[in-house]
Amino acid sequence: MSETASARIAARLDRLPPSRTIWKIVLWISLGGVFEFYDLFFTGYVAPGMVKSGLFTPESLGFFAHLGAIKVAGFGTFVFSTFAGLWVGVVLFGHMADRLGRRPVFTWSLVWYVTCTAIMAFQHSGEMLNVWRFIAGVGFAVQLVTIDTYISELIPSAERGRAFSVNQFVTFCVVPLVALLAWVLVPLSPLGIDGWRWVVLIGSVGAVLVWLLVQGIPESPRWLALQGRTDEADAIMTAIEQRVVAETGKPLTPPALAHAEENGRGRFAEIFSPQYRRRTLMLSVFNMAQVIGFYGFAAWVPTLLIARGITITHSLEYSFIIAIANPVGPLLGVLFADRIERKLQIILGLVLMGLSMIAFAMASSPFLLITLGVVFTLAANVMSYAYHNYQAELYPTRIRARAVGFVYSWSRLAAAFAGLAIGYLLHAGGALAVAAFIAIAMVVGIVMIGLFGPRTKLVSLEDISQ
Repeated sequence: MSETASARIAARLDRLPPSRTIWKIVLWISLGGVFEFYDLFFTGYVAPGMVKSGLFTPESLGFFAHLGAIKVAGFGTFVFSTFAGLWVGVVLFGHMADRLGRRPVFTWSLVWYVTCTAIMAFQHSGEMLNVWRFIAGVGFAVQLVTIDTYISELIPSAERGRAFSVNQFVTFCVVPLVALLAWVLVPLSPLGIDGWRWVVLIGSVGAVLVWLLVQGIPESPRWLALQGRTDEADAIMTAIEQRVVAETGKPLTPPALAHAEENGRGRFAEIFSPQYRRRTLMLSVFNMAQVIGFYGFAAWVPTLLIARGITITHSLEYSFIIAIANPVGPLLGVLFADRIERKLQIILGLVLMGLSMIAFAMASSPFLLITLGVVFTLAANVMSYAYHNYQAELYPTRIRARAVGFVYSWSRLAAAFAGLAIGYLLHAGGALAVAAFIAIAMVVGIVMIGLFGPRTKLVSLEDISQ
């Protein structure tokens, strides 16, 4: 297929008006990510139950007990295994969506991590629990990278911001659910089975149902076009256009030809070419910084509340209240996602995260702790949908998945070791030491995006990648 024909497919996508067809695609892809977020976020909420089950004694941890040499102990080994798996997944398999297509990788990575998580729920030693957590992490790492790539390519440029905000609204709706389930089930043992195991298994069953629902999502026409699969790309675009015309009752405007993108398969080395090197380095450092705040709070919020003098039972209750705010941030983003420059949304989110975390560490009343936790969560999730959109926009279709996977891998690696740092700082200096650590990381993220990030609002993917 000629590069001009590839550009024509992109132009046909970008001229599509808002419609049920487009937003249905966003919804189906988002549902695929719901239980990935369930898996990611149950980490902090099931921690008290796992510890109570005696899974993190040196005897139960087996070879994981040797991580004590790098100050990883107890529940920290589970956090470490989670993010180590995520890192391996994006490094080794993040490029698969560029090679095999967005749709097959999206669907089968869901099967992968659901199966592994269900197996993990039946483990009775910390050693095997961590092994299966690591393997599951590989699967949902691939899923997350593919979702970002998928949405950025299927959605018209004028709606990309809102599409990512809706995507994260849908996926974050599961966070209050997992917090509620943990609050209700973790202190109990229904049918003689530890409550935390029920929380894990409920997520796996729900994910199987979602897998059945997402089978009708089309492959990315942009990806098909660059592989030379002209007829398939044209057939998908024609079907989408016909449905959009039927829904809107108006003919489509003629497509304005976008810049042509180079055909064929991309190479990993291209992300370090002079054209993309600066973006790759900027996003790699940014991802290491942002994850310290985002998961540093989300994965440790019950423990941080306990450090502020709250009992275990009340910490789970307060964590649930804070978790309710998770989908609200992206929902608010629908109002301004395509009106405010993407990099500015990221910067403002980081500023508010740093300030509210410091205030949280100095607060003592339950009301103030909950309020500041909600503010942090809202800011973090605005920042989250904006940067997931942003990093997928900065690379061409031929290398988008592998580039997003590479820069995102640094957040997984940083999260694994940040968990160790937060555990150490919490023990050595309390919540205030953790807050200072997070605030410094937010400053680093602000500098990276503010100084080196290009503007992308309302610009076609092909123009951004030129």
